[in-house]
Amino acid sequence: MFADKLARLLAGRRVFYGWMMVAVAFLSSLATAGAVGLPGAFILPLSKEFGWDTAQISGALAIRMMLFGLMAPFAAVMIERYGMRRIMLTSLGLILTSMMISQFMTQLWQLIFVWGFVDGFATGLTSMALGVTLANRWFTQKRGLVIGIFTAAVGSGQLVFLPMTAALIEKVGWRMALWPAMGFIVVVGCLIMLLLRERPVDVGLPPLGETALLPAPAVTGTPLMAIQRSFAVLGEAARTSMFWILAASFFVCGLSTIGLIQTHFIPFCADYGIGAVVAASTLAMMGVFNVAGSLGSGYLSDKFDSRLLLFWYYGVRGLSLLYLPFSDLSVVGLSIFAILYGLDWIATVPPTVKLCGSIFGREKAPIVYGWLFACHQLGSALSAYGSGLSRTAFLTYLPAFFAAGIACLIAAVLVLGVRQNLLAPPLQGKPAGA
Repeated sequence: MFADKLARLLAGRRVFYGWMMVAVAFLSSLATAGAVGLPGAFILPLSKEFGWDTAQISGALAIRMMLFGLMAPFAAVMIERYGMRRIMLTSLGLILTSMMISQFMTQLWQLIFVWGFVDGFATGLTSMALGVTLANRWFTQKRGLVIGIFTAAVGSGQLVFLPMTAALIEKVGWRMALWPAMGFIVVVGCLIMLLLRERPVDVGLPPLGETALLPAPAVTGTPLMAIQRSFAVLGEAARTSMFWILAASFFVCGLSTIGLIQTHFIPFCADYGIGAVVAASTLAMMGVFNVAGSLGSGYLSDKFDSRLLLFWYYGVRGLSLLYLPFSDLSVVGLSIFAILYGLDWIATVPPTVKLCGSIFGREKAPIVYGWLFACHQLGSALSAYGSGLSRTAFLTYLPAFFAAGIACLIAAVLVLGVRQNLLAPPLQGKPAGA
């Protein structure tokens, strides 16, 4: 097969085929994250065409974000049960279908169903569980860096398509503006079918950092048993205070990023007379700095105490959110915000994953992290709807910015209480498949 031949060719040049897996899954995460992030550019045109207010549109987007997160714990076990390739293709297929159907929607309930429920389920099938699973399967060395790469894909994918989309909305309308993203999804789907393999042993290689081949574990049980396992791991983790500290901090992470800035930054700027293309370009600048911040965070999480990293990330983010309403919103002011905020947009993920693994163990860390990501997206959903409600009720986003900034400062202090050398007895005492 093509993947086997390519793996041998790369091995001859001392290039590990796992990096090809990272590249393909990166593009898949970019496409999925782009589907999550695009609707922020559609709030104003949808409101203008259909008369829906910001709170109504935000409600549909909040459902999407909530499902995106609530699917994460089950995404880990579904990938384990059915394989990365099948789940990734299913996710992209549903996203593509929802984009095509949305071309014909005219009622609010249709928006809620297609962009809320269908897209929320589809994007949640992979979410962050994909990156954690691939990193654990293919890499023993460089795992923090790999997770940082996937973090960059998720964070940047939600932003990098926005300038082009905003420009297309102004020139050809919001429906045609969806077509480039749809084309990208088709290309990524073809790459997955051609190149993606589940484990290193499938191409005759050990994981990076290992010397022996690791056979794939036997897949046993039913999907219901997989779901039961996810809840069982949650029950064990929830008996530790460390889980709740990480869950609370990650809730604040979602509250202060996807739900607020990604969803409402463009209409926030419009309230101050700043055009959609300029606002979207500022978001894209955040995406560029997010790549640097995420990769840097992945590297730093292999070198330094993850608790201190999270302290600085949440602290800087909180201060940048409190700064923005008091800036002059000039090109310089927006650029300063984009740099400060973009560097730690989603840089919290690598150290959080690292702490999750050190506390709950290698085998159960992806499932526990899935539940943490669910908390992240609950924060996103609350912020997405609450920020839209603030604009509708008070004609300003300022209360939402102040609340998110203060919450980040609280989270910065909270994460210092994590004790990463503690393993809860229930997690330590049971076998990985229990």
